[in-house]
Amino acid sequence: MSQSGSQTAAFFRDVRQSRMLWLVRGEGRIPTHLSEDGVRSLPFWSTSARAQRAAKIWGHGLRVGSMSLDTWCEHVLPDAAWDGLVIGINWSGPRLIGWSFTSAEVRNRLAAAD
Repeated sequence: MSQSGSQTAAFFRDVRQSRMLWLVRGEGRIPTHLSEDGVRSLPFWSTSARAQRAAKIWGHGLRVGSMSLDTWCEHVLPDAAWDGLVIGINWSGPRLIGWSFTSAEVRNRLAAAD
């Protein structure tokens, strides 16, 4: 399994167990990443430690926040879909790379993790 594949598997396993996920945020915003194909990703992590590493890599005074899985599913995923964003999952490494999925794909993977 690739690094991104193992990070993705860990994300869905961890958030199903803890019912929490983590994000990196700045002054009233959550940073997004524009991929080579022009799609903007909104990244999330399955543990505080993973998100802390991302905040440190990105710098610029970013800090870590958390939210419940229920809030994420009820509010963030629909809003991201509406805004045309995909969801970055447990990005890692010195350049914070990994897989991104549509909100519908994230919901399907969460359901499959039951």
